[in-house]
Amino acid sequence: MTFISSLILSFLSFHPLRLTAHVSRLTIVALLCVNFIEAGHAAEMITLRYGQNAASTGSLSSLPLTVAERKGFFVREGINLLVVPIPGGTDRIVAALDKGEIDAGKNATPYMIQAALKGSDAVAIVAQTTNPVYSLIVRAEIKSFADLKGKVLGLSTPGDTITLATVRLLAMKGVKAADYRAKSVVGTGARFDCLKSGECAAVPMGQPEDLGAIKQGFPRLAFTYEAGADLIFNVDMTRRAWGEKNQDTLVRFARAFAASYEFINDPKNRGEVTNTIIESLKVSEEIARQIFAPYLEPDKNVLPRRGELSLKAFNQVLQLMGEVGVIPTPVPAAERFIDLRYLKAAGIQ
Repeated sequence: MTFISSLILSFLSFHPLRLTAHVSRLTIVALLCVNFIEAGHAAEMITLRYGQNAASTGSLSSLPLTVAERKGFFVREGINLLVVPIPGGTDRIVAALDKGEIDAGKNATPYMIQAALKGSDAVAIVAQTTNPVYSLIVRAEIKSFADLKGKVLGLSTPGDTITLATVRLLAMKGVKAADYRAKSVVGTGARFDCLKSGECAAVPMGQPEDLGAIKQGFPRLAFTYEAGADLIFNVDMTRRAWGEKNQDTLVRFARAFAASYEFINDPKNRGEVTNTIIESLKVSEEIARQIFAPYLEPDKNVLPRRGELSLKAFNQVLQLMGEVGVIPTPVPAAERFIDLRYLKAAGIQ
């Protein structure tokens, strides 16, 4: 017989006429039960150190994480997720992973690929944002893609997915790499500054900053997804060696994020997710609704359905990286950089 069971039986042994005098004992027993249950649950929790770019904390790109934490999906899976902000560029997240400072982390797909090609043990295990909404914002005098020829365009780093998606859009619209001069400007805010200064004629901007730029008189020429929504911008990754020793933990991790994606993708949760965006980004309801609208359009493919990793989409990223010369060609296959065992064990893929 357990200690709690003994307490309950002891309480129940009181005569009915004496029950009122011992109501307080019921409260004590109930509290003891809760405390013992919570203590047992806490003992079963597995701590997982999760790295993400410090600059993206609370941003739109962190929406799946924010929802998962608010809805208790990690706790439900027995995971105590310890979010570790990594200052600096996203390449430092891979470095933190390789040093053992984190167990898993979110990273831009190209940076993980480049690190793996240089010997990193990093491997993608879950898809994060697949095709975030980026607008090509231009100066007022730019009326068409033809007007961009001979101009300076403020892009991200050469191998960044933002750059790859923008270059593909430009090519589709008849503007080749030789037709413009690319300037590497990291961060939507910094690119907007380049645009306002007049140095840049066009820049890709994420949400909600693109809406703010439009309000200030800088037009949107196009969305990057117009050239295709078949990429994987970000992935969750781990070290292969660590993953092999902690398979159950990563399966739980995958299930928690799958639950978050399912929640966000479900139209009936539109109101709650919109409120989360309002609170996280400190924007109006009108702006939040504009931001979230593409998430519920399947053809935009902003998020994965449940965190699944598309080999075809991953190969598309590799192909684009090869075309701009940031990795050697012929490019390796996606399978070199992905481990699907956790998604499969979780029943997701």
